[in-house]
Amino acid sequence: MALASEDLKKILVAEKITTQKELEKLEIRATEQKMSLANFLVADKVIAENKLAKLIGDFFKVPYIDLAEEKIPQDVLKIIPEPIARRHQVVAFRKKEGELDIAMIDPEDLQTREFLKKKTGFVVKPYIATASGLETALSQYHTSLKAEFENILVSRKEAKKGEPVSDETGELQKMAQEIPVVRVVDTLLEYAVFENASDIHIEPQEREVIVRYRIDGILHDVMTLPKLIQPALVARIKVLSNLKIDEHRLPQDGRFKIQSDRYNISLRVSTIPIFDGEKIVMRLLDESAKALTFEELGFARSALEVIKRNLARPHGMTLITGPTGSGKSTTLYTILSMLDTKSVNISTIEDPIEYRIPGVNQMQVNPKINLTFAIGLRALLRQDPNIIMIGEIRDRETAEEAVHAAMTGHIVLSTLHTNNAAGSVPRLLDIGVEPYLIASTLNTVVAQRLVRKICPDCKTAIKLDEKTIQGLELEFDLEHLLEVMGKEGVLTKKAKRISDLEFFAGKGCDKCNHRGYRSRVGIYEVLDNTDAIQKLMVSRATTNDIQAQAVADGMVLMWQDGFIKAFQGLTTIEEILRVTKE
Repeated sequence: MALASEDLKKILVAEKITTQKELEKLEIRATEQKMSLANFLVADKVIAENKLAKLIGDFFKVPYIDLAEEKIPQDVLKIIPEPIARRHQVVAFRKKEGELDIAMIDPEDLQTREFLKKKTGFVVKPYIATASGLETALSQYHTSLKAEFENILVSRKEAKKGEPVSDETGELQKMAQEIPVVRVVDTLLEYAVFENASDIHIEPQEREVIVRYRIDGILHDVMTLPKLIQPALVARIKVLSNLKIDEHRLPQDGRFKIQSDRYNISLRVSTIPIFDGEKIVMRLLDESAKALTFEELGFARSALEVIKRNLARPHGMTLITGPTGSGKSTTLYTILSMLDTKSVNISTIEDPIEYRIPGVNQMQVNPKINLTFAIGLRALLRQDPNIIMIGEIRDRETAEEAVHAAMTGHIVLSTLHTNNAAGSVPRLLDIGVEPYLIASTLNTVVAQRLVRKICPDCKTAIKLDEKTIQGLELEFDLEHLLEVMGKEGVLTKKAKRISDLEFFAGKGCDKCNHRGYRSRVGIYEVLDNTDAIQKLMVSRATTNDIQAQAVADGMVLMWQDGFIKAFQGLTTIEEILRVTKE
């Protein structure tokens, strides 16, 4: 229930539900169990869920509706698509003469109300409901969809009586065109775009199908579908992405586009066979998105100066490192967009091509016809390129071709899977590249992660308590951090301890769906290939030795860049801990 705890306590004491002294004890227990006071009171049976909802409704002057007793017509229920209903905990239950009655957990969620008003065209009238009542109403989506599919299957069986047995492919193709399937897939895609999701996961379970969106790097459950829909749902997505409908035993990859006046999205589709069926993951790539600048990506201060200086060189190799989903491709495309002028020939070899860049010659890897990174790269070198981008250096052959391209006067950009910038050198050595070649061709290495940005509408300043500081001191050298912050010029006055600094957090509001975060930004460490670093490369030094020298040369470590961004109010220390702990 959405109500400030102080207001809630006043209501409970005024209604003689409990005493002020008892409430203080209950609040401590709620905090210990990481629950809101309202949810804890219901769970601990201090007050009945419906009674609490009525009290909160009276406070907001919003009527209460018991959804467990309400029979909702299907045409009314479907006015709000299921993903939106589940995500925002809202259900349409009645309509009359241009007015739509909606039940909500948080009747003060003005952003959702305004969004529904625009989407539905109705005047929206809010009611307050209990969580359990809302869940009962949400389950009606599941029931109606299941009933529709059962009707389809029954009608199919009736129609096929006395007919020859049809092939599986034809049957699945027919199911993929059925209106309920089309509606479900269209709703999933539309809402994923609305939520700025980067991926859609469709995961078959034993008795149901779970749909999850990755939003700002975190997966969220958005929909539960009946198991009955799974074959038709998979078939529909395979039809859209031109995959083999009757192939269920092997992984498949494909892609398709969805377009409207507001967006132009390319979807990269991957299917794999798992125990309960076929799992589908769709990566959403916004083709209408404008190229970002280095500053917008999160590069700043010394890191920005190092990368710009090295990219201005006439030849050499720049590597972007980090795990899957850390934004490496976005950084590469930003670099390409910056270097793309009419006076240069830029060619790429990628797997897959994620974004189309006008004026850039982009080649897709195709292992089926033996078009690998190494073979594609050799072909590109015969095309008189100035700048070459290789999607990823995976093996010795590709690495050697990349190094030789950098030696022969080309700018080479690529990615590598390592945890930090210094680790890229031992990784190239392990692949089999000679150390003197690395030393003479590598210009710079950028290691990166993506962290969620604090919602600017609910950002609040915080001070770190002693217990938190002691925990951080076990993980990080905070004294050195203060020195780095001083050198980077982010401290307006000298601080003796980390406790002297002010950090920030998001309280959660309507604009960020009460998550406290909106959008993402990168944190980076940029290794400059100095003379001292080159000597270490030639002597096959360890990752730790290379990192120590890079720090001595002035490199800001990734976690330090994260703390600086947390100090500047861009992200939180919790996010830095989440992405930098190895």
